[in-house]
Amino acid sequence: MKDYIEERVLELARYILETNSTVRAAAKKFRVSKSTVHKDITERLLEINPGLAHEVKTVLDNNKAERHIRGGLATQQKYKGK
Repeated sequence: MKDYIEERVLELARYILETNSTVRAAAKKFRVSKSTVHKDITERLLEINPGLAHEVKTVLDNNKAERHIRGGLATQQKYKGK
């Protein structure tokens, strides 16, 4: 694996842990696609640092479990303004 990819993977992992960020927010922050973030976190990070990968997976699983709530709140805000 190239050094710059490994560095990006670790930076993404630290960012997600520190901010409890979603994949979409991390992709926007690092200016990469959501699929790149997902591949970095689920596959590449597992090779580099399995312990860190487990911690990040916990955050992402929590975000996945809450996404229906965030979607409902966004819809509520959308129609409140009208």
